Amino acid sequence: MTTKYIFVTGGVVSSVGKGVTAAAIGLILKERGYKVAVQKLDPYINVDPGTMSPYQHGEVYVLDDGAETDLDLGHYERFIDIRLNRVCNITTGQVYAEVIAKERRGDYLGGTIQVIPHITNEIKRRINLVSKSTSAEIVIVEVGGTVGDIESLPFLEALRQLRSDLGRENTVNVHVTWLPYIGATDEIKTKPTQHSVAELRSIGIAPDMIVARSDHPVAENLREKIAQFCDVEKRAVIPMVTSPILYEIPLLLEKEKVGEYLLHRLNLDSKQQPDMSDWEKLVSETAREKPRVSVALVGKYVELHDAYMSVREALKHAALSLGLELDLRWVHSADLEKAKHVNALEDAHGIIVPGGFGSRGIEGKIWAANYARVNLIPYFGLCLGMQLMCV
Repeated sequence: MTTKYIFVTGGVVSSVGKGVTAAAIGLILKERGYKVAVQKLDPYINVDPGTMSPYQHGEVYVLDDGAETDLDLGHYERFIDIRLNRVCNITTGQVYAEVIAKERRGDYLGGTIQVIPHITNEIKRRINLVSKSTSAEIVIVEVGGTVGDIESLPFLEALRQLRSDLGRENTVNVHVTWLPYIGATDEIKTKPTQHSVAELRSIGIAPDMIVARSDHPVAENLREKIAQFCDVEKRAVIPMVTSPILYEIPLLLEKEKVGEYLLHRLNLDSKQQPDMSDWEKLVSETAREKPRVSVALVGKYVELHDAYMSVREALKHAALSLGLELDLRWVHSADLEKAKHVNALEDAHGIIVPGGFGSRGIEGKIWAANYARVNLIPYFGLCLGMQLMCV
């Protein structure tokens, strides 16, 4: 079978939910019997997020092969229940480092190195590695950033070229946008989505599907308007209202028959009937009132909860499996050094100190570990948190 590709781009604003959308699409395609892999293209020039401040980028997600990657790869693995490898996260830094190393070795025989074709060719080479290393039948490629950013232009150009290289019947473009709500007039505006699609089309990529994120219900006439002005089928305009439960997103996409539409565009048939019953149970159990268990998470990046996303999700899943509601308390380790917010630990059923680096807040973490020992509170140390237990 020829490998099929789904390219996911984002418009209007960042953090619009491309990662969760890509992960949810991967799940509903896997439920139809296809082997799926997902790749994230990050436009920053850092080689990887391993040395980046969590305030800048959130959590560093570590794969089985030790690769330090974007936190969206955590979404992919959790949603789809797959194991990815280092080729599933590309950064601009990696691409340029490889091209420059080849130039220094003389691989280009003294030719002038340019964004097109050298950088775009390297991006395409790395995208093609995913199916080879994972044997995936469908590869979902998410482009970081927002359409219009200068940093992501080489990635978008590479995707434009890939559609011609692979054949249009083997690729689908999914564009995730934001529909802002104007309180003064009590209406949702589609104009930013129209501008985002126009920007995407100006660089040679026409979306086949638009996922329209909104905090408010999207009326049918707005769906028709987006379809008309953005030149996509009405059934390919997918309203995605913000859900309080993250794991409800695959069910919302399934309700809109996204899986059937994508397979239709890729000239594929379902290999099996999708069974979303486990996800329905998960969402139902999440929404149900349950006894609460309190866990204090002591870290130095707690202002940005995404810095500890995998830890948070692991705790949520553990609580769900026991029929409990997680009460996660975010405690800044520097505050414990100043004897602040100590009461957050007093009646906690458990204390967890996740990984980190640097000296700031260390004494607060040591204090938390000692507090747990003295007061017989279950303590969980991860990476640095485990090392501090032995101080």
